Amino acid sequence: GRVGSMQLGPKNRLATFGEVHPRVLKAMDVEGPIVAFEINLDAIPLPKSSKTSRPALNASDLQAVSRDFAFIVDDNVAAEQIVRAARGADKSLISSVSVFDVFAGEAIGEGRKSVAVDVILQPREKTLTDEDIEAVSQKIVAAVEKATGGQLRNSG
Repeated sequence: GRVGSMQLGPKNRLATFGEVHPRVLKAMDVEGPIVAFEINLDAIPLPKSSKTSRPALNASDLQAVSRDFAFIVDDNVAAEQIVRAARGADKSLISSVSVFDVFAGEAIGEGRKSVAVDVILQPREKTLTDEDIEAVSQKIVAAVEKATGGQLRNSG
């Protein structure tokens, strides 16, 4: 009475599992409860392709570095343009770029907005020095300025 199955579609039963009936336990002179399962290996389909859908995880044991940038751009510039440009500045070092703030107001100017992004740098070979971080930061600023016509917002 306590049984389940795992199926691939309505007819392809891959496995059955459940609790062994008390009469069977008594006949085997075993105290229960006991569970059992059966796997039908022939019912498991072969992979459709030898290629994996994702590349293998390329993890690094080096500390990631996060840097924030705010760019002033025209209202018609999509935040995605900034994200793509920043990500493309150094694909081997930049692991992610995400928007965390969009602001428009008198301080920015009519028809303009400020878009702030967080950039995560993930080194693979060596710990990043201040000079390395500054060089990548300059690449990011240059790439976003070229792609969007925007400029880096001064923090003051």
